Amino acid sequence: MSDEAIVVGGGIIGLTTAVVLAESGREVRVWSRDPIGGTTSAVAGALWWPYRIEPAAHVGEWALTSLRVYEELAAEPQTTGVRLVEGLHAGIRLSELGPWAAEVDGLRQSAHGVHVRVPLIDMPTHLEWLRARLEATGTTVELRAIDRLPDAPLVVNCTGLGARGLVPDPRVRPVRGQLVIVENPGINEWYTAVDDSDAGTYFFPQPYGLLLGGTVQDDAWDLAPDPRTAEEIVARCARVRPEIAGARVLAHRTGLRPVRDGGVRIEAEATRSGGVLVHNYGHGGAGVTVAWGCAREAAALAASRTPLH
Repeated sequence: MSDEAIVVGGGIIGLTTAVVLAESGREVRVWSRDPIGGTTSAVAGALWWPYRIEPAAHVGEWALTSLRVYEELAAEPQTTGVRLVEGLHAGIRLSELGPWAAEVDGLRQSAHGVHVRVPLIDMPTHLEWLRARLEATGTTVELRAIDRLPDAPLVVNCTGLGARGLVPDPRVRPVRGQLVIVENPGINEWYTAVDDSDAGTYFFPQPYGLLLGGTVQDDAWDLAPDPRTAEEIVARCARVRPEIAGARVLAHRTGLRPVRDGGVRIEAEATRSGGVLVHNYGHGGAGVTVAWGCAREAAALAASRTPLH
């Protein structure tokens, strides 16, 4: 069987999986419906933290694997887009976190919540770094819109929300996020305060400005920014840091998190022609957090079904 693999999907999951496959010795092609800068991943806030992602039995390992990679990449933040930044998860307690928390250095409790220094990723820079790492293996990202998954010796499905129609998998659905980018008035630490409602409060200092959020709107497909929602986001963040109220708005962003009822799907199946289709989708808003762990598991699954020659 050929050592060629087609990875469908050009977001963080697809590119990371393609890197792992290509660096294992496979000839990889990446098909992406959108330019890398036009993917959902490109607009992500991109703070490392296992948030609203299942299954719990696997998330911790995937997240910790990714954390170790990002900690190494943070040595070159201007190139990789990865920085280690201090911040506060307000209103939560260490006792509420999963077993993975014991493996995260520096987690500490205060009366306000949990403080920690973790990776915060400038996604446009990071995605371009992943592309360059792929190109170093001879892999290119091809813009290609498809209406069905290809039938080839090895295909890895990293299509995110697109898996709803391509698999098809009706358990995949959008959770809409809206963000506002403002000029940073001098804030160097990130902050989150989220609950079970459809609105949260968070801000992340990025090189291109202070990213404010956000929303968690189930089954909402509209990508147009809502002006009233944007005003509410700024107001919520300004209640935490008043200087945000006067910051100049630079841009508005929206994205559809690819959530899957039942959690992330990493599974293999045989195709009609005898090839192998490996699925790696359904990461919701935590794709960055688990990208490397999921990529390595998907690549290992592919290797067990289609060994390299």
